[in-house]
Amino acid sequence: MSATAPSEDVARTKGKRPAMLIGLILFSVLLAAGAQLTLKHGMNQVADSSGALRLSAGSLKEVLATPAVWGGLLLFGLSAMVWLAVLSRTSLSFAYPFASLTYVLILLADRFVLNETVPGLRWVGVFCIMVGIVLVAQTPHR
Repeated sequence: MSATAPSEDVARTKGKRPAMLIGLILFSVLLAAGAQLTLKHGMNQVADSSGALRLSAGSLKEVLATPAVWGGLLLFGLSAMVWLAVLSRTSLSFAYPFASLTYVLILLADRFVLNETVPGLRWVGVFCIMVGIVLVAQTPHR
């Protein structure tokens, strides 16, 4: 239990480095995006060898035997650990909007790494997400 009053905790937290907090948030987001891409790669391997995933023991066995799926799950676990550190340092209403950066990163990877076509309206949506994140970042982090 803290010996300081809640208002003192908030004042002390505001004096800490917001850049470190944003860095932790972005690291969690990067890990989550990497996890999504790794899971997609793993599931592409499953689909290439046995077709689309079905709810069967054989499909489950194929998924569990795919290293990329395990890698993606590991990255998600690491992302969750970093996210817990974030949540211990700031309010959820400040931190959570940054999670939408995962969508931005996935869209960029889809276009520039996987060479997929991305419709114009999706780019407009990403722009709106970015504007929202900039606005949220301008607010006090506690």
